[in-house]
Amino acid sequence: MKLNQTPLITKESIVNQINQMAETINQDYQNKELTVVGVLNGSFIFVSDLVRKLKLKVKIDFIGVSSYEGTSSTGNVKLTKDLKEDLEGKHVLLVEDIVDTGRTLDYLVRTLKQRGPESLKVCTFLSKPSCRIVDVQVDYIGFEIEDKFVVGYGLDYNETWRELPAIFEVIQ
Repeated sequence: MKLNQTPLITKESIVNQINQMAETINQDYQNKELTVVGVLNGSFIFVSDLVRKLKLKVKIDFIGVSSYEGTSSTGNVKLTKDLKEDLEGKHVLLVEDIVDTGRTLDYLVRTLKQRGPESLKVCTFLSKPSCRIVDVQVDYIGFEIEDKFVVGYGLDYNETWRELPAIFEVIQ
């Protein structure tokens, strides 16, 4: 595996898009406390950058799920780390790194809705609509991309390349 050396999405584009997303989220949740739930491990950088741009009272928690081996989804979603926060009656923003098949997001939304939040919206850094198997609603989308395997900005290939400041395509 190697990387295409030309970024698919540049660091500058990422910064600009996060600023725009945060502005919209600030408007949507004005005068409300927001519980941000990041999906580990891929969303940690995105969550960090996004919440620093929010002008709201924010609580942050993380949930862990696993569905990938190498470059492909197994189709099975399993919980690897649960939340510490109680979501009952809270405004919750679920933050994903990437939505492709929709299976993981569907599982997470169903799981979190069972915990009684007042509202639940979904924010993703990347979306691959051409890969959807399960129809899921995503309220805030950073970038829509084609069906390419990408790394950087928290996204990985077998736990490598998360540290890259931009998004790069992996070439097999």
